Amino acid sequence: MTVALLIIDVQHVLCGGAETCFDHQGVVERINGLSRRARDLGLPVVFVQHEEAGGDFRHGSPGWQLAPALQVGEDEPRVRKTTPDAFNGTELDALLRRLGVTGLVICGMQTDFCVDTTVRRALAEGYDVVLAGDAHSTTDNGVLRAEQIIAHHNEVFSRMSSFAPRLEVLPSAAVAFD
Repeated sequence: MTVALLIIDVQHVLCGGAETCFDHQGVVERINGLSRRARDLGLPVVFVQHEEAGGDFRHGSPGWQLAPALQVGEDEPRVRKTTPDAFNGTELDALLRRLGVTGLVICGMQTDFCVDTTVRRALAEGYDVVLAGDAHSTTDNGVLRAEQIIAHHNEVFSRMSSFAPRLEVLPSAAVAFD
């Protein structure tokens, strides 16, 4: 099995911009640790960037850029998306299949939108998934604080067993990339 690290929407607007996510600095540090370990093992590291026609997520805008603290390899693939699902209308699945990837370690921003949707879609597409439980984040939503949203998703995903592929939620330090 080949595993890839999938880093979702760690963009400037969510890491110090208008819609800053909870503990974004700590999350980016843990993501950088995951990406260093993946690179050391020669595994693919794939970045996903959300975009919209206008506003802070407009392609090429300062908010759309990957967060400055995020460590990005020069030749690492980037996937542009316009929905919470990183597979929908993108080349992500074809890229992963071309690389021989059968498992994903997923991390990034926004837990309750793009991370949630992409985890579920990856499972539906047949990928084994490890969600790095301390390497994803979001913002408060008016009902729940970000910390509650993150904890809720980690709990739901840790109990989800109805997909044929395997799903685990692990702290980033426990991710083995195998």
